[in-house]
Amino acid sequence: MLNKKPIDYALYTLIYLILFFLAADLSSQIILRGELVSLPALQGKSLEQARLELAVKKTALVIRGYQFDSRYEKGKIISQEPGPRSRVKANRTVSVNVSSGSESVTVPRLEGRSLETATQTLKSVGLRKGRVSQIHTPQYAAGRIIAQQPPASEAIGRNAPVDFLVSQGAWEARYIMPDLIEKNADAVIGKLKTLDFQVTEVHSSYYPGLGPGIIIKQSPAHGFRIQKRNQIMLEVSK
Repeated sequence: MLNKKPIDYALYTLIYLILFFLAADLSSQIILRGELVSLPALQGKSLEQARLELAVKKTALVIRGYQFDSRYEKGKIISQEPGPRSRVKANRTVSVNVSSGSESVTVPRLEGRSLETATQTLKSVGLRKGRVSQIHTPQYAAGRIIAQQPPASEAIGRNAPVDFLVSQGAWEARYIMPDLIEKNADAVIGKLKTLDFQVTEVHSSYYPGLGPGIIIKQSPAHGFRIQKRNQIMLEVSK
């Protein structure tokens, strides 16, 4: 029996301390719930700044929603509930509406850029690619924007289209593919290369009744319209 008394005393002491701290924590929560704080004005502030100011007031922030508003930059708070200087109990949440930026968008200058780059730029500012027309011109490389509508710096509605006139490069001369069958391959290939045509493939195969070096197949075929940049492929007897 004598050995148990110190143990019992320590156990009672531990239970007493636990109950004491639980009671102290409960009391502090009750006091905190009853504490009134005055809310700061959050309009025009960033979410990060608003959270810091509310933390000082022992309150938290929740986002009610996002909406377009030309008065505030994207990410800034438009309104709050409860309003500024409202007296509320600590630990309450304050809901806010956040700006998605202006409803209108300033059109960027896109002349001289590639159509792909312009499309990405439009998307990043809240606009979209509209109709695309194309013309041949030596003044712009193929794929570059010559003109745009609406013009740069004009304010238009968000998600509105921007139309483009795009260069196809300088006009290339077109030729009628001649009939090369049964002609001497070396002579034909030499002539084509002298005229800057692209002979890219030459294959050889046996053909009954023909000696070596005679063209037996061609691509493009006779009569097709071609340009100098098009590839020409020949099959030659061996």
